[in-house]
Amino acid sequence: MVTTKPYFFYVLYTADGYFYAGFTDNVQRRFETHAARKGAKFTRVKSRHPLQLIYEAQFDSKSEALRAEAAFKKLTRQKKEQFLSQNNVDKRIWQ
Repeated sequence: MVTTKPYFFYVLYTADGYFYAGFTDNVQRRFETHAARKGAKFTRVKSRHPLQLIYEAQFDSKSEALRAEAAFKKLTRQKKEQFLSQNNVDKRIWQ
C-alpha cells in the first residue's frame, strides 16, 4: 500500500492587516514556528504579531500545495478577501 504525504496551503492574518500565504506538511508546527518569530522573514516583524491562522487546505502533493500558494499570492487584496470569504473565513477578521 502506497500512502502519500499530505501537504497544506495555509493563510495567516497578521496584526498589522496583511495576509501571509505558505505551504507545509504540518500546519500546526509551521504556525508555531511563525508565532515564535522563527519562520519567514515577513512574519518575524514584531508589528505583525499576534498572527492568526485563518485558512488551510490539504493537497495530495507538494506541487499542488505550492500551486495553490502561488495562485493566492498573485491575487489582489480584494480577490484574496473574496477567496477567503468563499471558503468560509469570517470576513470580520480583516474588517
